[in-house]
Amino acid sequence: MSTVRGARERARTEITAAIKDEARRRLAAEGAAKLSLRAVARELGMVSSALYRYFPSRDDLLTALIVDAYDSLGAAAEAAHARTATAPPRERWLAVCRAVRTWALAHPHEYALIYGSPVPGYAAPESTVVPASRVGNALIAIVRAAYEGPGLALPPVAPVLRPEAERMAADFAPGLPAEAAPALVVAWAQLVGLISFELFGQFHRVVEERELFFEHAAGRLAYEVGLPVPPAP
Repeated sequence: MSTVRGARERARTEITAAIKDEARRRLAAEGAAKLSLRAVARELGMVSSALYRYFPSRDDLLTALIVDAYDSLGAAAEAAHARTATAPPRERWLAVCRAVRTWALAHPHEYALIYGSPVPGYAAPESTVVPASRVGNALIAIVRAAYEGPGLALPPVAPVLRPEAERMAADFAPGLPAEAAPALVVAWAQLVGLISFELFGQFHRVVEERELFFEHAAGRLAYEVGLPVPPAP
């Protein structure tokens, strides 16, 4: 029985992967808003009722694709973070930012799925929260290491914003000063915006040296979150 069960599990894994691969192809060709289980089933030579045993609805399939994209991006960021574990915080920050951009350029349609326009009628479930947090957590870990080591250089938060800054720090950046939380949120939004502008053509005839510009911008973001600039040799 265990052999039969193992074969069934392998077959289910292979079919699930094939469904998601075809769905990604359709994302690239038509966009997420037009994703259809019937169209995916037709391309795979399956009847719709068979595909529904793997993904009961379009939203279930979209969620699986979104989780996969977040996990793939998160793994790239975490690998860059691990490779630079002994480097100064600023270099670790830059390495993670580069990894996010590199992944986005290699997976533009998956990036658009998670950071592009919302899909009409779709609401992301709670299961997407942890995968979506992986890149942010890597960046927070770098800032925390700097805070506990060489220190952070952050301006004070305006009194009117301090309660919200303290709430944010307690929510997703415990152990960091309140000043760090708004800076991290701004940096994250700007990182996503920089990459989105590049991918979606907003830099056309504005920025030609894209990689050099990104290096400059990522360095500015490191400065904005308080990471110390290494002394000149």
